[in-house]
Amino acid sequence: MSQQGLRDEPLTERCVHLCVDMQRLFAEPTEWHTPWMERVLPVVERLAAAWPERTIFTRFIPARRPGEGHGTWRRYWERWASMTLEALPPGMTDLVPSLARLVPPAEVVDKRHYSPWLDPALDERLRARNAEALIVSGAETDVCVLATVLGAVDRGYRVVVPTDALCSSSDRTHDALLTLYRERYGQQVETATAEEILHAWR
Repeated sequence: MSQQGLRDEPLTERCVHLCVDMQRLFAEPTEWHTPWMERVLPVVERLAAAWPERTIFTRFIPARRPGEGHGTWRRYWERWASMTLEALPPGMTDLVPSLARLVPPAEVVDKRHYSPWLDPALDERLRARNAEALIVSGAETDVCVLATVLGAVDRGYRVVVPTDALCSSSDRTHDALLTLYRERYGQQVETATAEEILHAWR
C-alpha cells in the first residue's frame, strides 16, 4: 500500500539533515551536470539554513586519475576520465557556494563511493550527536541518495525524504525511486515536502 507523509511524531534535536553531494561538479556544466539541481537548490538551502548546526553535507570525491579503484570502479573511472580529479578544474568537488557558507556550523563528510556508510566517519558523527532520525536531501535521487537512504534504513534510523529537495538527471528513475520508497519502504521511509518537514522539525 502506498504511504506518504510524516508520522504523527515530531522531529527533535536528535534529527540530523544529511544533504548528499550538492557540489559544483553536478551543478556546473560537466559530464555529470544535473539540470534539476538549480531548481531544487532553494529548497535544500531552506532545510540546511533552518538548522545548520544539525546539518551534515556529504561530498563525492572522484578518483585522482583513470585506472584507479578496484573491480568495476576501475572500469568506471576509465569511462569517466573527464571527471577524475586530475581532469577537473580546481574546486569542482566543493559544495555549491550557497551551502558552503553554512560550514561551519554544518559539517562535511567526504566519500569515494555512492554510499557514505563505507567510511566510519559518518556513523561516528551521528553517534556523537545521539541521532535517531535523518532527513536525506540532495543528488542524485537514484544513485547516491538511494545508497544513503538504504544504508540509513539498515542502521535503524527514522528516514525522512523531502520529495521537493531531491534532484536527478533522469525524471523516470527519480519518480520510480519515490514510488519505491512509498510502496516498498513505507514502514521505514517517510516522504513529505520540505515545508511539512520544517513544520515538524523543532
